[in-house]
Amino acid sequence: MASITIRNVPDAVHRALKVRAARHGRSAEAEIRAILEQAAQPEGRVALGSLLTSIARDAGELSDAEVEQINDLRDTRAAEPIRFE
Repeated sequence: MASITIRNVPDAVHRALKVRAARHGRSAEAEIRAILEQAAQPEGRVALGSLLTSIARDAGELSDAEVEQINDLRDTRAAEPIRFE
């Protein structure tokens, strides 16, 4: 796991972080980790896979004819290995 060092944190901010951590029943370090985690990964964020799944769900199921058409367009040739020459 990575480590981060933050320099020149104002005293007032440091005190406020300690108070906030105490209110949440955790260390100042754990509180800062929680703040960073929420900032980097907000709850409202939608993952790409979830978005694609919801689009497919909204579009509805494919008919047999549509599946057949997709299968006809699909390239069935075996892939050739990459050459690094």
